[in-house]
Amino acid sequence: MVENARSINIVASLILLVGIIYILGPLYLTLTTASHSYEFMLQNGLVWSPGDEFFVNIRRIFTETSIPRQMINSLIVALGDAIATCVLSFLSAYAIVYFRTRWAGVVFALILATVILPLDMRFVTTYQVASNVFSPINALLDATGLNDLIAALFGAPFHMEWSILNTHAGLVIPLLAHGMGTFLFRQFFLTLPRDLFKAARMDGAGPIRFLVDILLPLSRSTFASLFVLTFLSGWTQYLWPLVASSTADMQTAVVGLARLVPDEGAVPDYPLIMAGAILVSIVPLSMIALLQRYLVQGLILSEK
Repeated sequence: MVENARSINIVASLILLVGIIYILGPLYLTLTTASHSYEFMLQNGLVWSPGDEFFVNIRRIFTETSIPRQMINSLIVALGDAIATCVLSFLSAYAIVYFRTRWAGVVFALILATVILPLDMRFVTTYQVASNVFSPINALLDATGLNDLIAALFGAPFHMEWSILNTHAGLVIPLLAHGMGTFLFRQFFLTLPRDLFKAARMDGAGPIRFLVDILLPLSRSTFASLFVLTFLSGWTQYLWPLVASSTADMQTAVVGLARLVPDEGAVPDYPLIMAGAILVSIVPLSMIALLQRYLVQGLILSEK
């Protein structure tokens, strides 16, 4: 006997409708706010009816703010983070799965430890290292007493300095220390036949040939999904770009949007801020729309 599930479908549809309204309501309010002038907002507050000042506010974003330049910085940071993370994760997972070394499990555990300690929890020490890349070497020389010997021989201790703060490299490199990509590729490689690598060796394909001609094409969906996730993470990063960039020309778009809010006193120009938020959201939304199919395929892992 087939159970009549009409009432269940109605309840589920109502819950879905409430969820859609809950998600789309703030987005609609963002669009309507961006379509009004600052003077109109001061008189009427936030209203749900659309206005006719949307393109005027978009033009103000390009003429009165640094958001366009900061969007380029965000694009550089997001692309650099996504590409470098995909390459490093792919190579590290390949080494862990297909090269049976004694310490592979320990290395993989250490890589996963970076998931437990994200950048937001270690940004103080990361800032210290980024302010002087050679600080670990200097500390090692001090701890081993070699600097005392160098000072006795040459009259001064050995000290090197190189800061990558307020540079694109300084914004990208600290974001790469994350093991989620390695985990995704490792789980995908474990779903492949175990004898695939041996069969390729028997056919005369070496490790590099197997990597490029066999493993890389099979990993296309995983590459795409990891690329999208890492790109979105790099685009929406706020804390690290905030502390690592000291000038408006090097800040990212998310930081630039926060800078549009006055510290105190004046009422924020919400139409301008909302127009900037819409403009900044175009790039990640386009990325999701173009690679949505690969994103879903790459995240579907087997029981292995």
